[in-house]
Amino acid sequence: MNRKLVAGGVLALGLLGFALAGPAVAPYDPNRQDLGAIRVAPVWMGGGWRHPLGTDSLGRDVLSRLLWGARVALVVAAASAAGSAVIGVPVALVAGYARGRVDRWLMRLVDVWMSIPAVLLAVALMAVLGLGLWKVVLAIVVVDWTRFARVVRGEVLALREREFVEAARAVGLPAGRVIVEELLPNLWPLLVVLTSLEMAIAVGVEALLSFVGLGVQASVPSWGAMIAEGRGYLMVGWWGMGLPMVALVLAVVGFNLVGDGLREWLDPRLRTAA
Repeated sequence: MNRKLVAGGVLALGLLGFALAGPAVAPYDPNRQDLGAIRVAPVWMGGGWRHPLGTDSLGRDVLSRLLWGARVALVVAAASAAGSAVIGVPVALVAGYARGRVDRWLMRLVDVWMSIPAVLLAVALMAVLGLGLWKVVLAIVVVDWTRFARVVRGEVLALREREFVEAARAVGLPAGRVIVEELLPNLWPLLVVLTSLEMAIAVGVEALLSFVGLGVQASVPSWGAMIAEGRGYLMVGWWGMGLPMVALVLAVVGFNLVGDGLREWLDPRLRTAA
């Protein structure tokens, strides 16, 4: 049994469950303010079951905001990983299969893009684009597509020399069919692993952007925005900052464990070594 895959799967499925069921089971509207219940402690610290995880500085229910924030995290993770793959994988396939001048020009573009600090580029893009969930996704895709391009291109270079690819070219298959029918199916294990790891990165980037006020709108609950808001009241209400931090860490660790577990499970050499 792959313990990393199991543990990561449990955390990832938990995030999925909270994202899907959260709005239906959340006890309150996440933006509902109750100024008579400001910074109520969680139930295990003497608070009541009316607010099991306490409230923040505006009297908003922390549990409800965490559940709604899970939906934001999942949407950003899934959409960003898919968008990065849609751009990066075709670039990698063309560069790795064509080689020569095409490969050099495309990889120089990737190198230049990757030389720009990712966080700085994401912040700059959000400053230009403005606030919004899908603008956050766009910023992450623009920054991170190069990761897919670089990693997948290396695998394409190795697969291109395999016998089944040479046989396909020998029988006269055009380059497009060789790429789609021979190379792409053999890349799925790598793409699955890269996607899960990219989802972990996207969750962290979204939280960072929301933390500095360049993520989703203020009316949309986000773990990063909750951490930023709770930071000012850390000494009198740590749960406003601590609980979303725990949720963020668990989500990132979960996706990373899924990626590591899938890599070990799908790679016979790592599976044998384990």
